[in-house]
Amino acid sequence: MRTDDFDYNLPDELIAQAPAEPRDSCRLLVLHRSDGRVEHRGFKDIVEYLEPGDLIVANKTRVMPARLIGRKCETGGVAETLLLKRREDLDPLGHLWECLVNPGKRLKPGAVIEYRAGGLHAPESSLVVLTGEIVDFVEESKGGRLVRFEPVGGRTLDEAIHAAGHVPLPPYITQYEGDPEKYQTVYAMRDEHSAAAPTAGLHFTPELIEEIKALGIGWASVELEVGIDTFRLVTEDDPTKHVIHTERYHVAQEVVDAVRFTKAAGHRVIAVGTTSVRSLESAWGADALASDPAITARRFESALDSATVSGRGDLVARTDATTDLYLMPGSTFHVVDAMITNFHVPRSTLMMLVSAFASRDEIMAAYAAAIENKYRFLSFGDAMLIV
Repeated sequence: MRTDDFDYNLPDELIAQAPAEPRDSCRLLVLHRSDGRVEHRGFKDIVEYLEPGDLIVANKTRVMPARLIGRKCETGGVAETLLLKRREDLDPLGHLWECLVNPGKRLKPGAVIEYRAGGLHAPESSLVVLTGEIVDFVEESKGGRLVRFEPVGGRTLDEAIHAAGHVPLPPYITQYEGDPEKYQTVYAMRDEHSAAAPTAGLHFTPELIEEIKALGIGWASVELEVGIDTFRLVTEDDPTKHVIHTERYHVAQEVVDAVRFTKAAGHRVIAVGTTSVRSLESAWGADALASDPAITARRFESALDSATVSGRGDLVARTDATTDLYLMPGSTFHVVDAMITNFHVPRSTLMMLVSAFASRDEIMAAYAAAIENKYRFLSFGDAMLIV
């Protein structure tokens, strides 16, 4: 297996620069894993592929205004900072962040950046609301830094970040100047933790969600804080040598119970997006039955008891856990039966994940069909259902 196996030619004109309006008016490519068959539908048609008793699991994380544009105090030059992960393990106050900085080569430990209210479009006369001092390198060659932030003017750090920051669209979206809320899912929670959106969920509207629930299909939510690997391609020729950084995730007990009940009744767990897949599969543990007292102490109805895979593991609630789960061809999926996803960047870990869920040949054939039929690709693009 080589990284080149997950490469393909993506025409620039197929990279979506704006979201579909309304959200659920985008296209839907349906890939049947049983025979590789592909269907071309609209996203609203997804209800035709769902059955009463199925369970949809979505990632409810919300994107923070993590893109900060400031000026270097020493030279006055422009500096861009992308917040990726709050390092509370190093600073309990939460002022130390793992970031990507640009220009990376010139921003070394000791450099201080000032950020003004209004961020990218702030005039020189606007108030400085935040400063950031670079304190250490994190993967220096890739622009990674540890930055200590301090709010200015009596604000809290979160208030200062909101005053100076913008929602960080991916770098391949260069023309969008619309409502940044379109880069949030309609079911996102209030608290903001992610550096990027779980984009497979952008296609859902409140009305479509209600229609799905009315059909007797369950809806549950996990949370995975999308981090640094969203912005990184696999550069090694051997993909197994790529290192995925940890991301924080949460799978609540009610989600575990819903999954068990769904499986016991012979229905499917359908994940919305690769982040939901990674949350659910990360929460499965081969030693869960023996090690988790919550499982051995609680008693379920017979349907729930039969959903537990005795001797082979189980899904376990996880709170404030971390995962570096790397799914590629050869990986086993213990929880997820179907997946709603977008079309992904070539040579990415996400291409490897969907190629593990279907097969590499089926995925590459489906992508070729999508390109031939002028589907819109990447974060603001069209959707794919893998069943």
